[in-house]
Amino acid sequence: MNLIDIAKSRYATKKFDASKRITDELFEQIKGLLRFSPSSTNSQPWHFVIADKPATKKRMSKGTQGAYSANEPKVLDASHVILFCVKTEMSDDYLLHLLENEDKDGRFPNPESKEMVKKVRAFYADLHRKELNDAQSWMEKQVYLNLGTVLLGAGVLGLDAVPIEGVDVDVLDAEFGLTDQGYRAVALVALGYRAEDDFNATLPKSRLAEDEIFTVLK
Repeated sequence: MNLIDIAKSRYATKKFDASKRITDELFEQIKGLLRFSPSSTNSQPWHFVIADKPATKKRMSKGTQGAYSANEPKVLDASHVILFCVKTEMSDDYLLHLLENEDKDGRFPNPESKEMVKKVRAFYADLHRKELNDAQSWMEKQVYLNLGTVLLGAGVLGLDAVPIEGVDVDVLDAEFGLTDQGYRAVALVALGYRAEDDFNATLPKSRLAEDEIFTVLK
């Protein structure tokens, strides 16, 4: 496997073959990527709503009406659609929940290491909550780390995918009761297999040159 080849061959799928479905075994690997994606201080400030049936994809497509209607077929024809959600608050209770979950999973060889993790995570949480006042933006950055992980992972698995920010997040918040659960919608990722007539599949990649985007320190 060559990651560069995968990065060059994967693309934003514009049209899915509605007759093709991702197997449960393959999608379990996608779910694994969602769970094990990196995040700052292991904060994991996310939640995912998954639609893989016509009725549930129809619910997801409520966010692709009006100005976003061009994205509706992608949602309806994809095999699976994932709604990426972000927490609306990084609370002290949630920080404790993370810590105790790590303890349960055997992350701490001794009480001192647990206390150190608690202090370090609280430092960064407070940096964003109380000093920089950008906690929401910070949490969304972690969600996008996850989204990127899933896109590359889909390419490795031979799946096609497209990230979709062109959705009405307020409609999706209401549809899935996200606000009451302490989350809000951020973006969709539709996954499946490309249609034979997807125009974007055959277009050449276009990226800025290495000498424009890299500075190699000497």
